[in-house]
Amino acid sequence: MTHMVVLTAAAGVSDAVAEDVARALGGTPNRLAETAVEVAVDGPVDAAAPEGVDLNVVPVAGREKRMLIADMDSTMIPVECIDELADFAGVKDRVADITERAMRGELDFEAALRERVGLVKGLPTAALEQCYAERIALNPGAEVLVRTMAARGAQTALVSGGFTFFTSRVAAAAGFAVNRANTLLFEDDRLTGDVTEPILGRQAKLDALHELAGQGGFGPDAVIAVGDGANDLAMVEAAGLGVAYKAKPALKNGADAVLDHSDLTALLALQGIPQAEWWRG
Repeated sequence: MTHMVVLTAAAGVSDAVAEDVARALGGTPNRLAETAVEVAVDGPVDAAAPEGVDLNVVPVAGREKRMLIADMDSTMIPVECIDELADFAGVKDRVADITERAMRGELDFEAALRERVGLVKGLPTAALEQCYAERIALNPGAEVLVRTMAARGAQTALVSGGFTFFTSRVAAAAGFAVNRANTLLFEDDRLTGDVTEPILGRQAKLDALHELAGQGGFGPDAVIAVGDGANDLAMVEAAGLGVAYKAKPALKNGADAVLDHSDLTALLALQGIPQAEWWRG
């Protein structure tokens, strides 16, 4: 068999659904987890995704990857940090609109980031600490995904167009070995409205993928990349398995796998790693 059809859903994939899809494909279902089933196939796949279930097709060859590179905002965590900071500054609606347009690929990312950071000028460090404590949490499956891959010897990197203030904390919580992002500038414990240059955006994410893979002695084909917005497109397209997680259309169109109904453990299922081998804490 040359490919696997992988069915995933955070709410679970029932035996009935798995058997229906397997029958349509002329294969046998193999349960990876309560939330994931795979079916081995040869040739093209002509099967629609059942309602509420993600259906993706992945090659069998080189299926398990040696590196995970992930976006943070709206991927590893459910919010956009800059939008939450803007709420503390009283300008959330204005900033969130810019964020949404940037993630759809309608705005230049670097210019949009500078504009948004400028709008939260003057926020005290204490507000950032409060924002992280009250607004930031890992998405379901994030820690299991990262720590499982790390335990299996994979490199793990959180590479964000957001800010190191948050990526350092999120990386520690999820178990990422590497984190990269933009650095907010402070003066007298208040945001100056600026970030360090150059800004980490779409190209920097792609560069990080190539750099870290090169350091590991493998190519992009051994990388799984996940993100949600246009800023992630280059790294998702370059990776051996590029995943769009609850993503904007600009990213879905360039991804190998699309997850709308699954949690982040689906990235383990896409690699054929069964639940019995997932990190348990």
